Amino acid sequence: MSLEIKIQFLGASGTVTGSKFLLETPEVNIMVDCGMFQGLKELRILNWEPFPFPPDKIDVILLTHGHLDHSGYLPRLVAQGFKGKIMGTAPSLAIASIIVLDSAKIQEEQAQKANEEGYSIHTPALPLYSVEDAENAIRLFKSVEPGKWSSITPDIKFRLEKNGHIIGATYIELDILGKIFLFSGDIGREQDQLLDPPKPPDWGDYIFLESTYGNRLHPENSSDEILKVAINETIKNNSILIIPSFAVERLQTLMYKLWQLYKKNIIPKIPIFIDSPMGNEVFGVFERFPSWHKLNLQELAAMKNHFNIITSYKDTWKTIDDKRAKVVIAGSGMVSGGRVLTYLRYFIDKPETTVLLVGFQAEGTRGRQLQEGDQEIKIFGKYCEVNAKIKTIESLSAHADQKEIIDWLGKIKNIPEKVFLIHGEPTALDVLRVKIKDTYQWPVHIPHLKETISIKL
Repeated sequence: MSLEIKIQFLGASGTVTGSKFLLETPEVNIMVDCGMFQGLKELRILNWEPFPFPPDKIDVILLTHGHLDHSGYLPRLVAQGFKGKIMGTAPSLAIASIIVLDSAKIQEEQAQKANEEGYSIHTPALPLYSVEDAENAIRLFKSVEPGKWSSITPDIKFRLEKNGHIIGATYIELDILGKIFLFSGDIGREQDQLLDPPKPPDWGDYIFLESTYGNRLHPENSSDEILKVAINETIKNNSILIIPSFAVERLQTLMYKLWQLYKKNIIPKIPIFIDSPMGNEVFGVFERFPSWHKLNLQELAAMKNHFNIITSYKDTWKTIDDKRAKVVIAGSGMVSGGRVLTYLRYFIDKPETTVLLVGFQAEGTRGRQLQEGDQEIKIFGKYCEVNAKIKTIESLSAHADQKEIIDWLGKIKNIPEKVFLIHGEPTALDVLRVKIKDTYQWPVHIPHLKETISIKL
């Protein structure tokens, strides 16, 4: 039996966000990931376009993990007619539930605010999807145990394997007539304070490989010193240290690191406020799935008690009015939305303020603007002057760097028929392409957005 597989690159192709890969087979249509585009306006606009394939003709969606750029488009797809199963590990689906509900609430709130204050060019401003859409998507979730093969049809099966990065994250091995289509998802770090290292794959005929840090190596052991200096400066200036943070993994890693630094007397006692409702919910996922991380429940509880957890927006304003030197960790990590915008609105024009970026900042996000030294950023329709000190910690990234990606590939026993580089910006994609060719002499292709390829089996 021979058949043709058509693969459409509907996201994370030539860019980092919007991960979506559609495989059409004669028997079934499978989508790997269903992420939302973030960052550049030309990418965000794609979220609003009708989906380029009939959603009701997609049979199953397989999720590598729950991050917004891998799961955030699910409610929109369901609203357009998708009715199949959405499958991933139990913690991935728990994270995705939190993220899509939070995304829906933020979009509804931002649309309402834009309509009330009149700063949207759209009349009326609308959310991309509603809380009801998110709830409808969550009803289609079906958890899968990692390490075990699951059948989609008699000729097609898949397996999820732990991949570090965030709790629940996996790569996907999709076996179609004995050929392995390997989707890396986001590959985690070899050394991670909260998670075990990725379990490397041993086979891949067609590999779809993330390239986020394909042109970079992460610096070693700089985070403790940067945090120490930033906190001491904040105390000296009686000011505020604002850390925009991703709610999943990065927030918990930061909390663990700050807790350990205090216990070792490396940093002094300073009020640290955690203002991330979604981050608080993620703690529940850590508690529910202890086998997916290194902390025991006692450590989790002790760590949480070290911080001031903000649960209401009223307490956000109390924290803003608090005159003490303080640290605020708030979502979102790329400064694209969330509670951190409220703090930046009031403090980013003050030279004594420090903003510490602790993760990848995609093109077109406020985080990238700050990282590149922009003198003003737009928040809630108004331009704010940037006088704060902007610092970056790169070593806390949850993504593998170039060396770790190459090492991950090195465990594969066969010579792949093709490696497709995805989930990276153009420079990272091209540098990693050259590195793979020089290291392994494997054929590499960088697909463009909306490209379709055919593979005959």
